[in-house]
Amino acid sequence: MAFKVTGVEQGEWAVLGVSGELDLVTSPVLRQRVHDVVAEGHHSLVLDLSDVFFCDSSGVGVLIAARRLIRSCRGRLRLILPAQGASDGSHVNRVLGALGVRRLFEVYADLDSATTDEADPLSA
Repeated sequence: MAFKVTGVEQGEWAVLGVSGELDLVTSPVLRQRVHDVVAEGHHSLVLDLSDVFFCDSSGVGVLIAARRLIRSCRGRLRLILPAQGASDGSHVNRVLGALGVRRLFEVYADLDSATTDEADPLSA
């Protein structure tokens, strides 16, 4: 599966759907897309990572950098990391948990809950 980042808007949220491997080669693409979205004036961002089946440390670095960028704009960043995604469970969810950084992010199971202010994030 080729790496792909797609963008849509849902209400006040900019949503970037990411699929494929998030690694040293592909992470600069996501980093640039996040910067482009913020430069366009969107400070509420959802990263849908449910179709990412591999993530290495450079991918985690992009997620942490995106969090820092959005926070500097007083914005909001939410991740979609379903329990079952990208075939056998969310690899990104496991990687973030193993590194101890999952607690830094608001994590949701699906797009509807991520773009609704009434929904509570999943616990770390």
